[in-house]
Amino acid sequence: MIETATPALSECLQKFFGFTKFKGQQEAIINSILDGNDTFVIMPTGGGKSLCYQLPALMSEGTAIVVSPLIALMKNQVDAIRNFGSEEGIAHFLNSSLTKAEIAQVRKDITSGITKLLYVAPESLTKEENISFLRDIRISFFAIDEAHCISEWGHDFRPEYRRLRPMIEEIGQVPIIALTATATPKVQQDILKTLGMTGANIFKSSFNRNNLYYEVRPKKDVVKEIIRYVKKQPGKSGIIYCLSRKKVEELAETLKVNGIKALPYHAGLDAQTRANTQDKFLMEDIDVIVATIAFGMGIDKPDVRFVIHHDIPKSLEGYYQETGRAGRDGGEGNCLVFYSYDDILKLEKFMKGKPVAEQEIGKQLLLETVAYAETSMCRRKVLLHYFGEDYNDENCNGMCDNCRHPKTKVNATDDVALVLETVKAVKEKFKAKHVEQVLMGIITATVKSYKHHELEEFGKGVEEGKDEAWWNAVIRTAVVENLLSKDIESYGLLKLTKAGKAYIDQPYEILVSRDHSYEDTETDDDDIVTAGGKQNGGGADTQLFAMLKDLCRTIARQKNLPPYVVFQEPSLEEMAIQYPTCMDELMRITGVGAGKAAKFGKPFIELIAKYVEDNEIERPQDLVVKSIVNKSGLKVHIIQSIDRKLDLVDVAEAKGLKIEDVICEIESIVHSGTRVNINYYIDQTIDSEKQEEIVDYFRESESDSIAEAVKELGEEDFSEEEIRLVRIKFLSEFGN
Repeated sequence: MIETATPALSECLQKFFGFTKFKGQQEAIINSILDGNDTFVIMPTGGGKSLCYQLPALMSEGTAIVVSPLIALMKNQVDAIRNFGSEEGIAHFLNSSLTKAEIAQVRKDITSGITKLLYVAPESLTKEENISFLRDIRISFFAIDEAHCISEWGHDFRPEYRRLRPMIEEIGQVPIIALTATATPKVQQDILKTLGMTGANIFKSSFNRNNLYYEVRPKKDVVKEIIRYVKKQPGKSGIIYCLSRKKVEELAETLKVNGIKALPYHAGLDAQTRANTQDKFLMEDIDVIVATIAFGMGIDKPDVRFVIHHDIPKSLEGYYQETGRAGRDGGEGNCLVFYSYDDILKLEKFMKGKPVAEQEIGKQLLLETVAYAETSMCRRKVLLHYFGEDYNDENCNGMCDNCRHPKTKVNATDDVALVLETVKAVKEKFKAKHVEQVLMGIITATVKSYKHHELEEFGKGVEEGKDEAWWNAVIRTAVVENLLSKDIESYGLLKLTKAGKAYIDQPYEILVSRDHSYEDTETDDDDIVTAGGKQNGGGADTQLFAMLKDLCRTIARQKNLPPYVVFQEPSLEEMAIQYPTCMDELMRITGVGAGKAAKFGKPFIELIAKYVEDNEIERPQDLVVKSIVNKSGLKVHIIQSIDRKLDLVDVAEAKGLKIEDVICEIESIVHSGTRVNINYYIDQTIDSEKQEEIVDYFRESESDSIAEAVKELGEEDFSEEEIRLVRIKFLSEFGN
């Protein structure tokens, strides 16, 4: 038993945290660890996991060591504990962000008996100096937070977590409390086994969060949809998750230019920036964090009102963990995910090169995510089943999109029985895909090699309207209804349960609805209607477009230039869609930089403004997503190299490119309205008379086509590269 300075638990709860009663199983959990027992806690986000180790640590003799995976989480927890106590040193963290002087202070406070909670990263426990120090102090217990990181079947596997048990044993034998919000039955087994806690007291709360609304939308016009959604939640806090750091940065910038107070958060930012961003979110100086999964674990903000996934997560555990940030105070919590099967294919590509076993695990986790996204069943039921929990309500009171807008269900009693019989016929040794192929009468190499085309069930599933998607839905329903189980150890082989075997003999009515189809979704954000991007199907105002072309020709004649030097047709077409009526709006049109807007823009916005007023046109500004200036690293590098007058051949070689690739990038820069001066390079490589002849051609030509220029000037005398380089000079000098 841990020695405690024991007034009643409820008195300590009141004294340290100001609460008058415990939530759920908190009291039993705390008593378990105070009694010196290994304790395993599975409790959803918002259930009060932290208090389960914080209170016993404050009550016990010595220091509790809390193993935590994230520096941001440690800082957040330490700040919270310090607010409850009078001593600044009551809680500390020990990680790579501290200076030597700060580490010395931490050790002094621990040795003096002031510190009750010490938060450490698992990596810190591998350092001999830390193990040696901890061996000589009094430790009340170890708390392993985010314990799912131990399992390679979990959504956030950390190899260093696998080494915790031997490190703890080296420090000393004390009780362990392991805590997680997300763990499938397989992950639970892994945690107990790896930490050597097979005799632990287990406390498992329901995974159900009644206040969360779950919705899946097709990934179409995703950035526009996100901006619309956020703008309908004024003043509310939200988190938007993206898979890549690049997408995080781009989306955060796009939200900002559209008037939303947002900041990016990912592991590539320095620790100070991340800490400042988190503080601004907690203090509500910003409304939205756009983040990779590096953000949010353990953040103590109870009133996050929405969590949006721009990209489908890699696993349902990850999804549950991230959506768990919403509505921790029991209030409104909306969980929206944008889904396209293309994202699943991308994630599968990312796995290539990893060990085969790791790839198989990753694919299994992805398949579960696909099942959740595409199902038309109650999403809550599917989600809870994944975590080994039965949810028996007919619907979830409309707290998911499928229950709020249900699809028509049909009696699938016979089809469920046929699926179960087929699983039995293939001897429970195959995955869902193989079972579907047998039902549909599809002969593959595997089907043929096992002679499954000779089975009685082969081809029995071929009926009008019944395709692989239908049988997929039936199989998913059978799994959720516990008639089939997926053998995780064998990467998803379908097995008959006891109930499934009974169903074959005595079937009963089961209703199934078709899965959602997301085949027509678009995943390319460049296809969004943006004030600075491509059009998305919306037709240009033909009358205005004609007027803009006439104006372009008029100005070109006045300046003695071809019309394309003023504005190219795609820019005019976009003006006829977006109706820009001020310089700021005009500069967001594709190919219109600040220079071009200043040089040619005024008559265009005057014409558009008059046209809008005369025709009483309601401009689509509420639908316009303002785009951010997107200068890729390569473009920036090229512009800087030109400013330094570096040889373009050297620039190409430095980046492992061909000279043609660099010229393409420069053309792209010039077409967007940026002026570049490559005269130094042109003068070295092209005769001045040739330059004049090419410039004269483009000044008189109605087209800027290179192919036409080569044909007209003669490919024997002028190379394509020479013509392209001088065209860059011409466009830069006369157009930008």
